[in-house]
Amino acid sequence: MKLLNWILYAFLYSLSLLPLKILYLISDFFWVIVFYVIGYRKKVVLSNLNIAFPEKTDQEKRVIARKFYRNFTDTLVESVKVMSSGEKLAKKMFVGNLDNLNAIAEKGRNVQIHAMHNFNWEIVNHGVSRLLKYPFLGVYQPITNKFFDDVFGKIRSRFGTKLIPANDFKNNFIQFDQELHLIALVADQNPGNPAKAWWLNFFGKPAPFVMGPEKAARQRNTVVVFANFFKVKRGVYDFESVLITEDPSSMLPGDLTKIYLKYIEERIKERPDNYLWSHRRWKHPYKPEYAENCLEPLNLS
Repeated sequence: MKLLNWILYAFLYSLSLLPLKILYLISDFFWVIVFYVIGYRKKVVLSNLNIAFPEKTDQEKRVIARKFYRNFTDTLVESVKVMSSGEKLAKKMFVGNLDNLNAIAEKGRNVQIHAMHNFNWEIVNHGVSRLLKYPFLGVYQPITNKFFDDVFGKIRSRFGTKLIPANDFKNNFIQFDQELHLIALVADQNPGNPAKAWWLNFFGKPAPFVMGPEKAARQRNTVVVFANFFKVKRGVYDFESVLITEDPSSMLPGDLTKIYLKYIEERIKERPDNYLWSHRRWKHPYKPEYAENCLEPLNLS
């Protein structure tokens, strides 16, 4: 098995040495296969789009789906390219400005970013870790396959990101707790236990949101910033961040999550194909026993 893993890694690394133009031709090929032939999670994608955009025609939603799958396959080949890309290419692919985040660091304050499932998180991770003037911590969900978990671990840490697995966050965060840092959380992650989550109407349908990001910010009184990133053109990504509060401990429970929900809905409407629609956001059905965690009247029709 180890030999097979080495062969597979060598193959992926060899692919990463190809010019982006060639890799995008590969992406075009896989886009056709994934969308038209295999239909990878196509039912999930179209079901999600039906929930989020009931006002759009079937043709409009299919156009969004096609663009989503192109972004999806581009993300795969771009992630492979990152295995060997140098500083010069990294600068071309990420054009975000981190001046506001670095300014917060100069005040001696830790920052907690609430991000979302946008494309291309791998490129943005590299851009942020390169340009940030203090340690960048990335919380991630480990991949079940050990080989690919190791590969993406190497990709994500290439430019200095400190990775913290979400399934053992408490123990792994201790070593960074006392030093200045920025920590990024994908706050629209599906909760492991929907009974211990905030419940809100996400695009008009009840969905659970993890409590952890808000809870951590309020307990530590960490500066909270919401982040949005998106494709400017093929191979180039921008990054936007909005300061939400410098005093989250003064906010009522649930308020930060409600603001976050409104923020991500607006960003998704701006660029609907930029969101990870293969992610089952409405995976968990609402149950009456969750009522104490509802932050607003839910649409149960």
